[in-house]
Amino acid sequence: MEVCQGEGWRLVVDLARHPYIALIGGSDWAVELTRDELNILWRAIRRLRLQHAALSDQLMAEESLELDLELPLVTAEPGASFWMALEGDRQHWSLRFVLSPGAGARAVEGGWSVAASAPFAAALEGLEARLGLVD
Repeated sequence: MEVCQGEGWRLVVDLARHPYIALIGGSDWAVELTRDELNILWRAIRRLRLQHAALSDQLMAEESLELDLELPLVTAEPGASFWMALEGDRQHWSLRFVLSPGAGARAVEGGWSVAASAPFAAALEGLEARLGLVD
C-alpha cells in the first residue's frame, strides 16, 4: 500500500483491492477510483501540465489561464467521460475534475487548491512506474 498526503490532498493506492485500487481526496472530500479511472486522472494531469509548461513562458506576470480537456472512459458505457481543468498563472495553478461514468454508476466532482495541486500531481507522477500508468 502506498500512502501519500499533504495539506489539502491525499493519495492512497492499494493494488490488492478490487475494483477500487485508489483513494484520492482534497480538503473536504474523498473518492475511490478504479485502475482505469486512476490512469485517466494521471493522463489528464500530465497533459494539462505539459500544456501549461508550453504556455507559461508566454504569459505576463499578471495574466492567468484556464486549460481543460475531456477524455472518454473507454471501459464504461458510451458517453462516459472524465473532464479536468488546470487554472492559474505562470507559476501557481489549481486542478478540478468531473468523472461522469454514465447511467447507474457513481459520479464525482472534486478539486485541489493551488497549495495542494502541484504536490498531489507530483505524488501521482511518483507512483507512475509502480502502478503501470500509461498514456
